[in-house]
Amino acid sequence: MKEFKMLHVFAILVLAALLSSCARTQPAKAVSTITEAEVNAAQQAWCDGLIKIGKVYKEHGDYKAAASQVIDDEYDFKEGRVFFRPTLAVTPQAFRTTKEGALAYFVGGDPKFPGDKGFALAPWIKCRYDNAIEGSNAIQVHGDVALAMGNVYLTGEHGKEIFVDKLFAFRKGSDGKLRLIVHKSALPNEPKK
Repeated sequence: MKEFKMLHVFAILVLAALLSSCARTQPAKAVSTITEAEVNAAQQAWCDGLIKIGKVYKEHGDYKAAASQVIDDEYDFKEGRVFFRPTLAVTPQAFRTTKEGALAYFVGGDPKFPGDKGFALAPWIKCRYDNAIEGSNAIQVHGDVALAMGNVYLTGEHGKEIFVDKLFAFRKGSDGKLRLIVHKSALPNEPKK
């Protein structure tokens, strides 16, 4: 038993020495804290991007290039990983982790994603969001990552508005811009009748 205690103490001392050594050789990474204003701006930029894709489509422009640019601007596919679960995506491709999958969802026409009809091509003429959950502003900031939960309201050409539930997670990139690392949206659950 005494040998076990000594071994345990020795292991702790070795671990402490290793951690101390690592702390000296690894420079501390500066964490750039996100503000709620940045989270709100990123959500508005996402809404604006969705409207832009539909507008370019309606005007017979290169809507695929517009969508590709919006994805680059709003999602973190270039620097990191993205978990994308869009509203109308269906099994077995309900979850996406590639830019190709996100692009297919927004503009359709990709034979690898036959269930995608082009969500952004409705086209939507207005898009707004809220983070109003249980009477509070549902934004959490954790250093260079932030979460926002609430709703996105979409208005079609004929004035009909729908809304979807959303959970967005943003990461601040090396350029200081917030980009989505998680996008989960769904039609709201209706109460049982």
